[in-house]
Amino acid sequence: MSSPETEPPAGPDEVLPAVAPQLRALRRRAALTLESAARTAGLSPAHLSRLETGQRQPSLPVLLALARIYGTTVSELLGETVAERDAVVRAADMEPTVAGGWTYWQAGASGRGMQALRVRVPHGSQGDIVRVHPGEEWLYVLQGRLRLRLGDTTHRLGPGDSAHFDSLTPHRIAAQDADGVELLFVHTLLQSPTAALCLGPVTGDMP
Repeated sequence: MSSPETEPPAGPDEVLPAVAPQLRALRRRAALTLESAARTAGLSPAHLSRLETGQRQPSLPVLLALARIYGTTVSELLGETVAERDAVVRAADMEPTVAGGWTYWQAGASGRGMQALRVRVPHGSQGDIVRVHPGEEWLYVLQGRLRLRLGDTTHRLGPGDSAHFDSLTPHRIAAQDADGVELLFVHTLLQSPTAALCLGPVTGDMP
């Protein structure tokens, strides 16, 4: 099987006209530079540039990787019509998902450039895990008190407090009280918000 870097040039009858402009448009919609998208996909910037200009045709593994990074589907990368997403998410449709002790409720449509969640963080859960990943995060405390570690600084947030930060800043989130904390959480990361994003655990307690 050919590696992503050794795919053959697209011949006159092989070019998929919609792919090249879609690749570029979706990368820009995801607010990713050519270099960062290529690095995340395991490609060289030059190779991704050739894909975006139609000089080469992407393999299925590359399409799958780029779709995951851009928060979309292979169908959209290929220029196919994507079903219209609902603008409203009803409370009755928010099914809870438990991962790493946290409980998540999807509060926005899937496949968007941002992901919105309602999150319940129990006391003592994942407080020693450091997260570092591309994107931005915004959170708003609904109930309880939160300890948020950004780099070397610890912030204590109560109901009504919010934070907005670059996700490349090493950060830790923990409930300060035994009853836990409930948050609204919006991020631009186009992958799962659970353990795959974690660089940890680390030793030592959060101050």
